[in-house]
Amino acid sequence: MPWVGEVAVGGRRPALPAGTVRRVVGAVLARERRDADLSVTFLGPRTMRRLNRRYKGHDAPTDVIAFALPAPGHRLVGDIYVCASVAAAEARRHGVSPREELIRLVIHGVLHVLGYDHPDGARRLRSAMWRRQERYVSRLA
Repeated sequence: MPWVGEVAVGGRRPALPAGTVRRVVGAVLARERRDADLSVTFLGPRTMRRLNRRYKGHDAPTDVIAFALPAPGHRLVGDIYVCASVAAAEARRHGVSPREELIRLVIHGVLHVLGYDHPDGARRLRSAMWRRQERYVSRLA
């Protein structure tokens, strides 16, 4: 697998086992034929709210935030932050397991770091990024 990253934990036990996160991230990077150093951090809602307010201008916790970071030598580096409590609420709302929703969010974050994007609102569910994400979810969840 091309990924040589880490699963970082932001003050709590990861909501998914580190091995699962590594498998999912590695599979997406391999399928996308990309190499990257990524960290995936699971945060509580308070910390996620602060990140969302500071970097996205929204004063509420969100499910996932991803940042692609500049690195020397054109290496792709990124940080992905996932809020398990928001993910659990979304899983209930959509009738999926919390594990599936967490895997979806990790995939979503990886795709953002790789440069994929989607529109806001209902159109995001019809975007090319969303369709790509859901293909990965069906294979990896």
